[in-house]
Amino acid sequence: MSTIYSEDHSDKVEKEFTLSVLTEDKAGLLNHITIIFTRRKINITSLNVSTTEVAGVSRFTIVLNSTRERIEKVVKQIRKLIDVLGAFVYDEDQIYYQEIALYKVPTKVFLNGSKIEDLVRNNGARILVIEEDHIIIEKTGHKKDTHDLYKKLEPHGLLEFVRSGRVAISKSKRKTEAFIKQLEDAESNVLSIKEF
Repeated sequence: MSTIYSEDHSDKVEKEFTLSVLTEDKAGLLNHITIIFTRRKINITSLNVSTTEVAGVSRFTIVLNSTRERIEKVVKQIRKLIDVLGAFVYDEDQIYYQEIALYKVPTKVFLNGSKIEDLVRNNGARILVIEEDHIIIEKTGHKKDTHDLYKKLEPHGLLEFVRSGRVAISKSKRKTEAFIKQLEDAESNVLSIKEF
């Protein structure tokens, strides 16, 4: 049977998206942005705010699970905020991204031979700090990579674990500085986001 009459439901499928929001570096903006998600009952799974290569401009990297249709509506609301310069939605294959994880394990597990040392080395992690009663291990990678190491360290008496929010850069050729310059030069102060 032909599928020419079937509807495209790809906008209604829930999946992971990464939002990149460029803003002026102003206090209180985090609350203004996150309240947009709260009102729509969309859970943010990861949030990172950092400076950019442009002085006075911050980048919010927000990871969440939702449908493209809902996310596009949220991004339209975010773009309406006065201090927001631009907001972009990315699928996983449109960005380069990493997370960092830290693991605290008892020092005594390293005294039982090289098994744990090999585990750290074979998982692309490194020992960050060695103290008398504990060791801090650092792993950079995707969430799956850091979680895999967590599962491997857990039987060895893992004391603490923490993972950062995602940091991401788009694969597009867009330069933040060029985007800001065009925004400043635009008469209406509005650009077609699709150009970037």
